[in-house]
Amino acid sequence: MMAFPNFDTTTATWQRRTLRYLGIYLVLALLLVAARYFTQDIRPHLREVQRQEAALQTQRDDLEVRVQAASSPQKVQQWAVQNGLQRFAEKAASATTRDLGAGEAPPETLTPSSTPAIEVKTQWK
Repeated sequence: MMAFPNFDTTTATWQRRTLRYLGIYLVLALLLVAARYFTQDIRPHLREVQRQEAALQTQRDDLEVRVQAASSPQKVQQWAVQNGLQRFAEKAASATTRDLGAGEAPPETLTPSSTPAIEVKTQWK
C-alpha cells in the first residue's frame, strides 16, 4: 500500500514559506532596480552614438560621390592637359614622324647598265 506523505499545513509553516518567498521577490526586485540604476546612462549614450554613426555615413556617401566625380575620365583628362601631360598616341606620333623638308635632293637613281648583273641558278634534285 502506498503511503501519502504528511504535509505540514499549520499556520506557522505557511507563514515561514510566505516570508521566504517574499524575501526572494524583494531581493530580485532590488537587483532589477539596482541594474536599472547602474545602466541608466547607456540608452542616451547609445542614441548619441547612433546619431554620430548616421552623420558619418552621410559624410562618407557625400565623399564617395565627390571622389567619383573627381576621378571621372573627363576630369582626369582635363587635369592631365592642364598639367602639361600628353596622350601617348600624340607623343608617339610626334616622335616617329619628322619633316624631311623640301631642300634635300632625292638620291640619284642607278641606271641598269651601271649595276652588276646577278645570276641565280636553281637546281632541283
